[in-house]
Amino acid sequence: MNHPASHNPVPQHIAIIMDGNRRWAKNRFMPAALGHAAGAKRVRDIVQTCAEMGVAHLSLFAFSTENWKRPEEEVSSLMNLFMTYLQKEVDSMNTNGVRLKVVGDKTRFAPVLQDLIARAEQQTANNTRITLTVCANYGGRWDMVQAAQAWQQAHPGQTLQAMTEDSLAPYLSTAYAPEVDLLIRTGGESRVSNFMLWQAAYAEMFFTDDLWPEFSPARLQEAITWFVSRDRRFGSSAPL
Repeated sequence: MNHPASHNPVPQHIAIIMDGNRRWAKNRFMPAALGHAAGAKRVRDIVQTCAEMGVAHLSLFAFSTENWKRPEEEVSSLMNLFMTYLQKEVDSMNTNGVRLKVVGDKTRFAPVLQDLIARAEQQTANNTRITLTVCANYGGRWDMVQAAQAWQQAHPGQTLQAMTEDSLAPYLSTAYAPEVDLLIRTGGESRVSNFMLWQAAYAEMFFTDDLWPEFSPARLQEAITWFVSRDRRFGSSAPL
């Protein structure tokens, strides 16, 4: 995919690894579930700020394929929180023009959660102000494997030699969105943790020590201001 070298307007696609909910709770002598609940409340402010700044796509890493390894009680509370979030927030999303997409391997979720996801996506499908993608049971490697499988199913008479980057891209789970411009990770870690490996190939990466429940709209604006100042050349030579 070709990218023009330029100074940047507001990023059109921001992806966030929301890290630090458990540490936020631990610092306050609270159970992890309350940290996740505090993190869920933070989402609304960040979605609203992105919409106000003209960001078209916001993708959030809510639950990775590796998160199933966490204690059963914590996984259960995360699933319940996800269901509660979908039930409580969908009307607000509609009012504010938010289109919801949930990407990841949804087959592992309980049928009631799968139904809630489908209904929320359908209810918000025609909204155009901002697209909020929640990545749940998602992994970047999973995404590339399922895309390759989908491509082969769509081209049963062709070998993998016929596959190109451009022909594979439409089968990625986020094919409806542009590639990630700005990837943000909270919580003080400096790794991408199997998140949007394909989509973030040319993303600018902003790392902050803020734990996710503390990540404020002001910090988001700081990240966007930093992004705008970057000279993004996508592998081309420096401007003269």
